[in-house]
Amino acid sequence: MNIFDSMKSVLVIAGLGLLPPVAVQAQQAQQAQQAPQAKQAQQPSSAAALHDGQHDFDFEIGVWKTHLKRLVHPLSGSTTWVELNGTTVVRKVWNGRANLAELETDAASGHLEVLSLRLYDPQSRQWSLNTANITSGTLSVPTIGEFRDGRGEFFDQESFNGRTILVRNVWSDITADSCRFEQSFSDDGGKTWEVNWIAIDTRVK
Repeated sequence: MNIFDSMKSVLVIAGLGLLPPVAVQAQQAQQAQQAPQAKQAQQPSSAAALHDGQHDFDFEIGVWKTHLKRLVHPLSGSTTWVELNGTTVVRKVWNGRANLAELETDAASGHLEVLSLRLYDPQSRQWSLNTANITSGTLSVPTIGEFRDGRGEFFDQESFNGRTILVRNVWSDITADSCRFEQSFSDDGGKTWEVNWIAIDTRVK
C-alpha cells in the first residue's frame, strides 16, 4: 500500500468514528515526513547509475600494430575488400578527457594516413569521434556516443554519394593488448548496416 492509499484508509476509519481526528493528523504528519526521506534514499542509487566516462578511452593509449580491412565501394553491392597493415599511435590529451590517434599504413593500393581526435563532454557524458585523412585535411562529421559494458557505440548522420546515410562506429573485444573497431553505413534509416571498415589493433610492447 502506498502513502496515498494509507491516508485514504485512515480518513475512512476516522469518518466511522474508529480513530480520533488528532490521531489522523499525527499519522498524516508522520507520512509527510517519510515521503521526502524515501525519495532521498533513492537518489544515491540513481546518481551512482550515471557513468563518468572520461577515462573510457584510456585502454587505447599507446602504440599498436593495426590490421585494416576496407570495403572499396560501400553501399554499392560490391564485395571487394583491401587489406592493409600499419601502425596506430594514440596520445593522451587533457589527462584522458581527449586523445589523438594517428594511423599510418602502406599497401599496394597506396599510402593512407588517418587522424582521429576523440573528445569527452562531461555534461552529456558522451564522446565525439572526429576523423580526417591526409588527402582532405578537414574533420569529418563527429560520431557521438558512449561506452557501456565494455562496448562503445557512436552514431552520426551525413551525406555519402549524394544521399543522407547513418554512420555507426563500434569498439569491441577490448582487452589490455587488443581491440576491434568497425565502421558501418546504413541507407535505410538503421534497419540494416553494411560494415565497410574493420581495424584490429594489437599493442606493441
